[in-house]
Amino acid sequence: QVQLVESGGGLVQPGGSLRLSCAASGSIFDIYATVEWFRQPPGKQREFLAIITSGGGTGSSDSVKGRFTISRDNTKSTVYLQMNSLKPEDTAVYFCKATKPGGGSVDWGQGTQVTVSS
Repeated sequence: QVQLVESGGGLVQPGGSLRLSCAASGSIFDIYATVEWFRQPPGKQREFLAIITSGGGTGSSDSVKGRFTISRDNTKSTVYLQMNSLKPEDTAVYFCKATKPGGGSVDWGQGTQVTVSS
């Protein structure tokens, strides 16, 4: 079974930046059709942030457009989420989700905590 592992979270001051990584134990876009980033703030529902496809297409939620950018490095089998101009309301556990072709099989990572606070 392919594993997804998120990393890069931590404590950052408002206005700061972080880059999250979602690494797969196999060749990520040989296995998956899409990889997405979600977050779940304390006491709230999980929220979609951004998506990247095996073809390189990207999309993002209006709530983070212009601040968050999704990208990939196929050589490292990793998808990134670059987060800039962070705000306290960005505090959440961030997850990556990968979907296999056909949409029938989905894998989630374990999540990484991001805390934005002064």
